[in-house]
Amino acid sequence: MSWPEKKQYPGILNAFAFKYAKRWLAIFAIAALVIAAYFYSGHAARRPDAVPGNTAVAHSGLDKISDTDKTSLHPAKILWVCPMHPHVIQDQPGTCPICGMDLVEMEQMDDARQHENGHSVFIDTATQQKLGVRMASAKTRTLSQDIHTYGNVTADESYIYNVSAKVEGVIKKLHINSVGQQIEAGQVLYEIYSPELLKSQLEFIEILKEKDRLSKFMDSDDAHISGKGMSDYDMMELRENSSIRILYVEKFLYVDAGKELVEELYRTYRPREVVAVRAPQSGFVTRIEAHEGSSVEPMDNLFSFADLSHVWIDVPLYPDQLAWVKEGDGVTIRLPQPGKREINTRLKLIAPMVDSTTRTVLARLSVSNPKNLLPLGSFLDVIIHANPHKALVVPRSAVMRTGKGDFVILAEGGGHFTPVKVETGIETADFTEITAGLQAEDQVAVNGQFLLDAAASMSDTAQRLQNNHDANEH
Repeated sequence: MSWPEKKQYPGILNAFAFKYAKRWLAIFAIAALVIAAYFYSGHAARRPDAVPGNTAVAHSGLDKISDTDKTSLHPAKILWVCPMHPHVIQDQPGTCPICGMDLVEMEQMDDARQHENGHSVFIDTATQQKLGVRMASAKTRTLSQDIHTYGNVTADESYIYNVSAKVEGVIKKLHINSVGQQIEAGQVLYEIYSPELLKSQLEFIEILKEKDRLSKFMDSDDAHISGKGMSDYDMMELRENSSIRILYVEKFLYVDAGKELVEELYRTYRPREVVAVRAPQSGFVTRIEAHEGSSVEPMDNLFSFADLSHVWIDVPLYPDQLAWVKEGDGVTIRLPQPGKREINTRLKLIAPMVDSTTRTVLARLSVSNPKNLLPLGSFLDVIIHANPHKALVVPRSAVMRTGKGDFVILAEGGGHFTPVKVETGIETADFTEITAGLQAEDQVAVNGQFLLDAAASMSDTAQRLQNNHDANEH
């Protein structure tokens, strides 16, 4: 071999080696990928969250399925669930490891019944009746911020009156025994001996006798026989006598002696030394300042009465509640007597100062109390309906409070139910305001919603297990 041929031989060897080296590198790369895939699939099968074929799945806090549009090439496997513990699911029959009950076959959803929302559930009409599911519509109505507080019944100052002595004299007997005693109009309060009142009775009796003398001629037989009546002078005297009698009657009524004394003087023509003084109107005794045997003069206060046909209810409010409350707000008062109705009224007065001891502001209600159902000093439950406004509301029982927020079960038609997160506002005894998440006339479940939510979670879990099985098989 010549020197040029020897010089060309290493180049040929290098080209041949490079050509087959590329082929062997490709073979080694494919082998490495196969080995990596093998170990990765084995590791995924041994992951802690993998679902074995013969063990129960206890999955808490299920999340919403986001890839509901993925479908499996293989038919869905039959799953089995515990009737008492819906989070216990197996892919074969068995018993619940918690309670020992037999697992039941979980109903599978075919394509016709698969809802577009992964956290929805289909409940047929028969099952809804068994669960006792009732529906209600979201409605717009006037709602208010209810402030629950209490009130204290006090006397209305405009209905308190005093009984004072009208004549000078000595109280012989009291007919009022204690504070709080109920007094009816015309009832005897006390008996008094008054020289002035005795003198007035004697003068009134003389006027009655003069009237009888002037009237006697009109009733006599001589007047009828002669055909002559009384003279003008006699008629003038009779009219003057009548005017004087009216003045004395008004005086007796002024001293609260009552028409009973006047009728007795007309009938007997005899004065009473001790005159009974009567109550001018009904009420309850709040103060007694008179005593038997004490001397009294005109304008001396003897008693104080309160007419309880109208009362005040004092309601304490804290400063942070004043932002909600204003005069004219509706108020509901619950009576303490069992079986009695509620009283609806309006807030009449809010005091402009804060009590230095209790740090509260006094609000007042004026309430009619014709049958004395509200005794003075009693405490009542008061509900102030503040800040009334139009709001979208649902029944209070429709809202589910959870650690992840507030939810309602929305009926979407065709037997499909979906948990929907909502934002709530103020809440009353019957309704809850919905500020976001629903629209007017949306149908929500007002009972059995926890069962529907559990069924939706079971449906989510079933779909998750099916997807996991399909992924493992591939």
